[in-house]
Amino acid sequence: MKTIEHWINGSPAAGTSPETAPVFNPATGQEQARVALASAADVDTAVTAATAAFETWSESSLTQRTQVMFAFRQLLVEHEEELGQIISAEHGKTVDDARGEITRGREVVEFACGLGDVLKGSFSDQVSRGVDVHNFRQPLGVVAGITPFNFPAMVPLWMHPIAIATGNTFILKPSERDPSAANFVAELYKRAGLPDGVFNVVHGGKEAVDAILTHSGVEAVSFVGSTPIARYVHETATAHGKRVQALGGAKNHAVVLPDADLEFAANHITAGAYGSAGERCMAVSVAVAVGTAADGLVEILERKTGEVKVGPGDVPGIEMGPLVTKASQERVENAVGTAATQGATVVVDGRGLKIDGHESGFFTGPSLLDHVTTEMDAYKEELFGPVLAVVRVDTLDEAIGVINANPYGNGTALFTGSGEAARRFQRNVKVGMIGVNVPVPVPMSYYSFGGWKDSLIGDSPIHGPEGIRFYTRPKVVTTRWPQPKQQVTAGFNFPTSS
Repeated sequence: MKTIEHWINGSPAAGTSPETAPVFNPATGQEQARVALASAADVDTAVTAATAAFETWSESSLTQRTQVMFAFRQLLVEHEEELGQIISAEHGKTVDDARGEITRGREVVEFACGLGDVLKGSFSDQVSRGVDVHNFRQPLGVVAGITPFNFPAMVPLWMHPIAIATGNTFILKPSERDPSAANFVAELYKRAGLPDGVFNVVHGGKEAVDAILTHSGVEAVSFVGSTPIARYVHETATAHGKRVQALGGAKNHAVVLPDADLEFAANHITAGAYGSAGERCMAVSVAVAVGTAADGLVEILERKTGEVKVGPGDVPGIEMGPLVTKASQERVENAVGTAATQGATVVVDGRGLKIDGHESGFFTGPSLLDHVTTEMDAYKEELFGPVLAVVRVDTLDEAIGVINANPYGNGTALFTGSGEAARRFQRNVKVGMIGVNVPVPVPMSYYSFGGWKDSLIGDSPIHGPEGIRFYTRPKVVTTRWPQPKQQVTAGFNFPTSS
């Protein structure tokens, strides 16, 4: 059986550890490969390679770095179909959905191609007599990314293009559930002309993660995953003197007002809830129906939920693939049963779905729950699956209160035709990313991605301007160039600009 190796210093590396983990095809339920699990020694080997590469890469010209990014971006375009098939085979999402994540990741590469303008410093002339001040930013060194299974291409692409384009070297620890995309991207970087050691991939579990978090040669760590692990990453890495980006979980609400176009809202909420089988940190998992919107909204959601085409991700026309593991399938289906026990109305029951020819696949159908309260497990837990819970409230202000009381604050949306309601909502809701008649408000690459509350541990969002600041540190230089033989009196008092 194929073993997926690490990528260190420009080529595949078997590593020193004999430990491996299975990689499944979620559509068939069959093991299709093994992935090598890195030891602490393997992480150290990657850090050593990245450290050596940093000596020259950090001194390379901005032109050289952006030329690599332009070439890398073109290769992503040319190999989008191949990479999409790789993602679908290991994650389970449809190939179309995989292409979408590649496109959103490529947008960050395009942002990195334009760093020449973003990295410009500032200059102040004659701040004091004969004294000028300017500033600029420099790379940190070796930085690392620890990324989740749900976006094996996009989330890493939110990190490494900016890190590399600003002069750092990078170590990626992707999810062991769908590891092949990371190695494919590494090969594209090499073809784009990136020097060996600048981009490295180590696969593994907790041992590899802990080795990254505690290694003295790693300057910064970026993480996306569940909130408990985000807290662990933040606490451990900061205790070892590192910068940390740690993005956690979510419970995203879509509020629907009575004045909304219910057909439009239900159509977009259905896609936002069940796309990628709900395995998105920005998935719509709660629809908050306000007042008289509730009955009509649920009626349309029921119809649209029943129309979702479920099957293997590589079959044209399929809209939702399987969940990533058998454990995920069982957890989601158990959650639907628990919701019914706690008093929710199961409007559409996706449990027990079998796909002809793929009976062992990790499939579950989309489920729609009505009359969910904020005390039920289906509301409180991040199910990370195709389950949409409908919560009924009387007013917009009550809906805002529900969202603000939730411990997560990643994304939210409002469907309305009222500008006043939209403005009140976006000003008062305690959430980092907001959509108005947009169900999944993931910002463009030149803005930054990050939530509030338990969805962001620490204060460092990802990509965009915040990404530039995260992967660089500033220097401010004050200069004086006196004329030859000019006498300048030095004072013993604290210097001023007079």
